[in-house]
Amino acid sequence: MARLGRNPLAWMFLAIAAVIALASIFSVVPETKQALIVRLGKPDRIINGYKPNQEFGRTGAGIIARIPFLEQIVWIDKRVLDFDMERQSVLSTDQLRLEVDAYARYRIVNPLQMYISAGSERRVGEALRPILGSALRNELGRRPFVALLSPERGQLMDNIQDRLNRVARQYGAQIVDVRIKRADLPAGTPLDSAFERMRTARQQQALTIRAQGAKQAQIIRADADAAAAKVYAESFGKDAVFYDFYRAMQSYRVTFGTDGMNAPGASSIILSPDNEYLREFRGRGR
Repeated sequence: MARLGRNPLAWMFLAIAAVIALASIFSVVPETKQALIVRLGKPDRIINGYKPNQEFGRTGAGIIARIPFLEQIVWIDKRVLDFDMERQSVLSTDQLRLEVDAYARYRIVNPLQMYISAGSERRVGEALRPILGSALRNELGRRPFVALLSPERGQLMDNIQDRLNRVARQYGAQIVDVRIKRADLPAGTPLDSAFERMRTARQQQALTIRAQGAKQAQIIRADADAAAAKVYAESFGKDAVFYDFYRAMQSYRVTFGTDGMNAPGASSIILSPDNEYLREFRGRGR
């Protein structure tokens, strides 16, 4: 022991061995990870497992102890993960072939089920990717292309998410969201014909709107003419003499060019002073 005390290399080897022993016994579980303890190849317990609405800092994260060489830790991410779907070719109900890119976001909520059925997070994404493609083809194949440009798109995404979630539960995962990144028509004739159909539909819609506007304008003008005729009739009934005078003044203004439509003095009319048309000029007393 005295010789060991005088040998610094021996102390260094003992310190390294102690650090290795402590590292094999104690581990630190971060907030972003779930720790699945596997004893002799069999899952034993879960530390810092996912719980909905759990406050940050009040989870099971921290220092844990395990039996060296008998227990191993399988780290599983606690955060939201995602995977991209390979570009799919989908035929809609209006016979338009679409090139669709989509992705899904998921979280491992049951580490034990995930470990038994998939073994790792990467295999979960690989297993769900073809399911997403199949669900997407089924949903888009039952709808026209315009459904992707309307509020119906939200319902479509919810249906795909529900179908994908039923499969994800088998892998201990929960689908958080499904989104379509792009939905394009193939370049060339299909795209040109789709644009032409859209242009024709918008032109027909514009013609319909113009026809409805013209119809409303005719109705408004007819109502206004009827109201004016009613006012004229009521005024004639109240004072027929004044009504004749008013109508005569309107006629003189148009005939003699004093309404602004022609230059003053542009009309030349030769009439007898006794002409009935000029009766209002002479006055009713003459």
